Amino acid sequence: MERKDFETWLDNISVTFLSLTDLQKNETLDHLISLSGAVQLRHLSNNLEALLKRDFLKLLPLELSFYLLKWLDPQTLLTCCLVSKQWNKVISACTEVWQTACKNLGWQIDDSVQDALHWKKVYLKAILRMKQLEDHEAFETSSLIGHSARVYALYYKDGLLCTGSDDLSAKLWDVSTGQCVYGIQTHTCAAVKFDEQKLVTGSFDNTVACWEWSSGARTQHFRGHTGAVFSVDYNDELDILVSGSADFTVKVWALSAGTCLNTLTGHTEWVTKNKDVVLQKCKVKSLLHSPGDYILLSADKYEIKIWPIGREINCKCLKTLSVSEDRSICLQPRLHFDGKYIVCSSALGLYQWDFASYDILRVIKTPEIANLALLGFGDIFALLFDNRYLYIMDLRTESLISRWPLPEYRKSKRGSSFLAGEASWLNGLDGHNDTGLVFATSMPDHSIHLVLWKEHG
Repeated sequence: MERKDFETWLDNISVTFLSLTDLQKNETLDHLISLSGAVQLRHLSNNLEALLKRDFLKLLPLELSFYLLKWLDPQTLLTCCLVSKQWNKVISACTEVWQTACKNLGWQIDDSVQDALHWKKVYLKAILRMKQLEDHEAFETSSLIGHSARVYALYYKDGLLCTGSDDLSAKLWDVSTGQCVYGIQTHTCAAVKFDEQKLVTGSFDNTVACWEWSSGARTQHFRGHTGAVFSVDYNDELDILVSGSADFTVKVWALSAGTCLNTLTGHTEWVTKNKDVVLQKCKVKSLLHSPGDYILLSADKYEIKIWPIGREINCKCLKTLSVSEDRSICLQPRLHFDGKYIVCSSALGLYQWDFASYDILRVIKTPEIANLALLGFGDIFALLFDNRYLYIMDLRTESLISRWPLPEYRKSKRGSSFLAGEASWLNGLDGHNDTGLVFATSMPDHSIHLVLWKEHG
C-alpha cells in the first residue's frame, strides 16, 4: 500500500475507532493483538510503559500541584526543576514553598512579597550563605590603625565605630572604608557612646564628658563618681544620661545641664563595662511597669538590677536578678535587653529572663565550650565568643552552627574591649543584612581587629 493511501486508510480507521465505546475499543485491540506477530508485540511491549506515564504536574490544577509540592524538601524540589521546563515553571511559581524553605533556614520573610521567583532566588542565596557559615568561611578580617596607646572603649552604630583610647583621644571610623571620620582630644576613655553631633565618654578620671564632634569642644562635664566610669548610656528625649562606675553606684544626670539627679546604690561590685548600664524603653506590661516606660538596667559581677527612671532622690530598685544565691557563679560582661527579654551569660550558659514576670524562661547550656560570653541575642541567632573563637548559635536548636578564629589578644574577657556590629541578622538573615561589621575588639598593638561579613560572591 502506498504511503499516501496508508495515511488515508489510517485516518478513516482512527475516526471509526474514536466513535466506538470503550468495550468496543477493547475488543478491537484484542483482535488486532491476536493478529500481531512477534515484531508487533515487541514494539507494543517497549512503548506501553511510556504510554501509561502521565505528567501529574501538567495535568493537575495549579493549586493542587502547589499543595503536593509543599511536602517535598527544597533540595528535592531543586532536583525536580531539572525534569522539564513545565516542572521548573510550576515549582518556581510556588511562593509558599520557597518562603517556607527560607524560614526553615532562619531567614526573615516579608509575606507581602508574593513573587515566587524572588523567593526561589532568595533561597538559593540563603543556602550558599548557610553553607559558608557551616564551612566557617562566611567572614573576613581587617584592622583599624591610628591610636598610640591602649584602646579601651568601643561603640558601634550605623556603620560607624567609635574608639576611645589611653592616648587621650577618641576616633570615629567608617567601617566600610577603614577611614577615620573624626578624631578629637579627650580624657582617658573607659566607655563611649555617640550620635551625629556628640560623643559621650566615661573615663578613668572618674568623670563623664560630652563632646562636639565638629569642633572637638567639651560641652558638658559630669563630676561626682569616686571610681572609673565603665559604662554610659543616654536619651535625648528624656534629657537623661546614666553612668555606671567602679564606685559601685549608678548615677542619673540631666544631660543638658550636667547636674546629678540621682545616685543609685545597692551594687556591691563594680558596675562593669561593655554595655552593662542600659537605658531602654519597655515593651511589655507587668505590675511594675507599662509598655513605653523607660527602664534602667545595671549589672555587676553577680547581679542585674532594674530601676525606674524618675527624678525622685530615693529611687528604689524594682528587682534584682542573679543566677546563684551564694554568688558562686559570675555573670559575663555585656547585658542584652530588647524591652521584652533580658539575656546575660555566665559560666553555666545563657540565661534569658521574661521582663514581664522576671522569671527565667530558659537556660541555654554550652557544656562543650566553657565560659562563652554573649555579644548579641536575637529571635533566631546568638553571637558568642571565647578567647579563641567567635560563635554563631541557632537558638531554635541551641547548637553552634559556625565559628571564626580570633587572634590571641586577651588575658580575660573583662580586661579587653569588644562588641558586636550589625545586629538585625540575629532576628533572621534576609539576604541584605548579612553585610558590614560582625565583631570588633582592641589589640595589644593599639589597633582594632574587625570581623566582617564576606560578600556573597
